[in-house]
Amino acid sequence: MIISVSQRSISCENFLDRVEKIAKGQPDFFILREKDMSNNDYENLARECFDICNKYKTKFSINSNIDCAKKIGIKNIHLPFNILCENYSNLSCFDNIGVSVHSFDEAVKAESMGATYIIAGHIYNTDCKKGLEGRGLLYLENICKSVNIPVCGIGGITKERISDVISTGAEGIAIMSEFMKCENPLDRIMEYKNIINKSKII
Repeated sequence: MIISVSQRSISCENFLDRVEKIAKGQPDFFILREKDMSNNDYENLARECFDICNKYKTKFSINSNIDCAKKIGIKNIHLPFNILCENYSNLSCFDNIGVSVHSFDEAVKAESMGATYIIAGHIYNTDCKKGLEGRGLLYLENICKSVNIPVCGIGGITKERISDVISTGAEGIAIMSEFMKCENPLDRIMEYKNIINKSKII
């Protein structure tokens, strides 16, 4: 399982061109996570990204903005844990509900409130969380053992670390910066899929 999380401010090219290259690789989800946009601008961008992802049969997910997802008719939502807690009874229209968690307790509660998958982080030290120590592989392993839904690790995950992440019982990985910056995200996604598949066989 590979999840691509957007951050247009660090994209190395036109953002929609980058989205298309990522969507071609068919990650399991492409999450539009753009916190600095107005609701109207976010909705317009979401419609464009949704069309691109549909073209390649890549699942497109709205981050946090439940009303936007419902308005456009998007069936995948990804939520921070606190937003899940505030809205869990209002999510029956979604096929997939991803939740970002930062503790064992949050993971267990997220599953009980309807999460269909979890992104747990941050695993390794990362520039996205400067000054905060990564929680490590044992943290990820404990979460994987505590829930019955897929778990993906996020934070500082590189090619060399994927096998270690999968060895914890994680279903896959979530990547932000690398897919926004690398030269060829399509090739990188395919490479990472192969590593994940081989790691699960071992």
